[in-house]
Amino acid sequence: MLVHRPRRRLPRRAALIALPAALVTALFAGGAATAAAASAAAPLPVIYNFPAAVAISLAHPNADPPGSNDFSCRPSAAHPRPVVLVHGTLADKTNEWQALAPLLKNDGYCVFAPNIGGASPDAYIQATAPIEQSSAQLATFVDQVLAATGASKVDLVGHSQGGMLPRYYINNLGGDAKVNSLIGLAPSNHGTTLDGLAQIAQALGLSSTVASACASCAEQIIGSPFLTALNAGGGTRPSVHYTVIETRYDEIVTPYTSAFLSGSNVKNITLQDSCILDGSDHISIAYDRVALRFVENALDPQHPKPPICVPVLPVVGG
Repeated sequence: MLVHRPRRRLPRRAALIALPAALVTALFAGGAATAAAASAAAPLPVIYNFPAAVAISLAHPNADPPGSNDFSCRPSAAHPRPVVLVHGTLADKTNEWQALAPLLKNDGYCVFAPNIGGASPDAYIQATAPIEQSSAQLATFVDQVLAATGASKVDLVGHSQGGMLPRYYINNLGGDAKVNSLIGLAPSNHGTTLDGLAQIAQALGLSSTVASACASCAEQIIGSPFLTALNAGGGTRPSVHYTVIETRYDEIVTPYTSAFLSGSNVKNITLQDSCILDGSDHISIAYDRVALRFVENALDPQHPKPPICVPVLPVVGG
């Protein structure tokens, strides 16, 4: 079922890369290259800006997000579980996590972010492979993280497909024994439409025809056999804590409530219930301060930070 609302203009590739030269230079210097150079005493810069993140990914393809993928990191007593970030369809680790990776690293977490579901791990376009295949890659990566860190479980945070895909890993590949919590940012738990997938391609500066050759896209169509099987019986496992963070302005997952899960171990959050000024959409939610504060609190519910409310105006047009 689709909710009919005015079409919202997502940024095209030209708009994404047409940033002032000084800003782009500063972002490049302070973005992809800072992970290795930053020390514990110098917090990593957090870029709450999706177009800037795409510009960074174009200039530094396949770069680890700041603060991520340090396999020498050892979890602290305060944050005993590593956090694995899972990107969405047609995105990759670089353009998805320029905000959340350094934010969580600054909070004291060991943070990891793989590329999965691409033609190769360093391909610019990721998460187009069958979700079963990408889930197996996530399973391998989680095992590597657990072996390196000595932790017994991880917490997973994913955006869009990345918030839904881990449920296949949890339900079918033994992930329920290795995952403490799954936090989804606008996850495609009950699917999207072909038009929605084309909008994702447009926002990332890719041809909308990419979606037609994307196996994971077909599996995310509302009512697909994949989603029907995944959601049978509720689609969750009792040993895992689930948090879904969604925006009313999601134009990809429609209606927005289809992102939500049910169960006693599930918490569903609509951003506008706590911040009516928040106008983030499906793409920008991964760079939204309000949403990422909810992520922080879901990862550490015993020590919640005060909620925040930052005006983000939705962009509407014909």
